[in-house]
Amino acid sequence: MFKNKKSKIDPNMTDTLIGEGTHFEGKIKSEAGIRVEGHLTGDIECTGDVTIGENGSVRSNIKARHIILAGHVTGNVTASGKLTIKASGQLHGNLTAQELSIEAGGVFQGSSRMETARESAGAAEERTAKSENKDHGGGASPLEEPKTAAAYKSW
Repeated sequence: MFKNKKSKIDPNMTDTLIGEGTHFEGKIKSEAGIRVEGHLTGDIECTGDVTIGENGSVRSNIKARHIILAGHVTGNVTASGKLTIKASGQLHGNLTAQELSIEAGGVFQGSSRMETARESAGAAEERTAKSENKDHGGGASPLEEPKTAAAYKSW
């Protein structure tokens, strides 16, 4: 009667919404898109896109494919693709991205680092190798930032 279909997760679709009036604390990992219109404290790791809406307020380190900031973010942001700070958006923290766009009125306070696609691929391979080492009892956590990135943390 019911067929067990395993659907693929589309990173282009918004799958998770933290709505306005919602306060969330904790770590979010997702393979699909995330949109935050409420308040979030904790890290976000997403293979899809992350959007922080105009009413969104986030105290978090964010790692995602493309990131759009129309709300307020305090923390470090890493986009493997494009980071867009809208006119209503504010980022207080450091950023790493392949492409950066800040609209007039958008606020960015921190340092920036632009990565090429080759650097992003190398970092992904390095994280995979660390993860495999951890699975075998050694090495650092794949979520650990490189030691040189520790100097970038300012909040």
